[in-house]
Parts: sequence; structure tokens; C-alpha cells
Amino acid sequence: MIDHWDYLGLMAACLLITLPLELVFAARVYRRWQILLTALIPVVVVFAVWDVFAIARDHWTYNPRFVTGIDLGVLPLEELVFFLVIPVCALLSYEAVGTVIGWVRRLAGGGTKTEPRTEVAVPTKTEQRSTESDHRPPNDGEAP
Repeated sequence: MIDHWDYLGLMAACLLITLPLELVFAARVYRRWQILLTALIPVVVVFAVWDVFAIARDHWTYNPRFVTGIDLGVLPLEELVFFLVIPVCALLSYEAVGTVIGWVRRLAGGGTKTEPRTEVAVPTKTEQRSTESDHRPPNDGEAP
């Protein structure tokens, strides 16, 4: 029999399964909570609005057998939790993969965790002026 709390339990399991990525692989997602919130807020807002709109237009509904019955307006609690949990798990996975790639590069003699950035030469004002003057048409003796 399906319990009303199964979906929330699944979301908790997702967080629990990915927690070692923060602890063992130094994902640093939870430790940088300001950046985490900056990443989560647009996702939650966009998808919550999308769901509210879709529910209002009867594009989809939620079977009361599979949700707790706790709603935030027309949005079931489980849906909002999904919008929070899955991006956090994705960020943990992404950061952990980056850490492992850095470890592999260091073991292989590749140096640092990230590749060095290529410097782009920005011309100085003097160089810009000389370049601009090289492309001007000849004056033919007229005053500028």
C-alpha cells in the first residue's frame, strides 16, 4: 500500500544518499549556502509558477493518494520539496565530480584542480590609437 509520506521519504533519501558527496568529496554545497540559495531561488520560483499555472488550467493534478494533503495554495508540499531537493542533489553531484576530476589530474601530474585560464591581451590606449590611425584613409592634404 502506498503511504502519503512515501514521496517525502524519497526526497529525504535523495538528500541522505548525496550527503557523502559533501563530506567525503568536499562538494562544499551546504557550506556555501548563499550561493546555494542564489541557485535555488530562480528554479523554485519558475517551476512553482509553472506548476500553479498548469494546475489552474487543469493540465495536471496530483493524486491525493500519493501526497500528504499539505498544500501551499494549490501546490502540494511534495512538489515544492522536489524543486528544492533535486537541484541540491544535482549541485552536490556536479561539485563532487569536479573534485574527483581534480584528484585524477593531480595524480596524473596535471597540477591544479582547474585548468589555467588563457590570458587575453588587451591593447593599451596607445596601442589602440596606433591601430586606429593605421586604418584611417589618407588625408590628401586636407585639414582634419
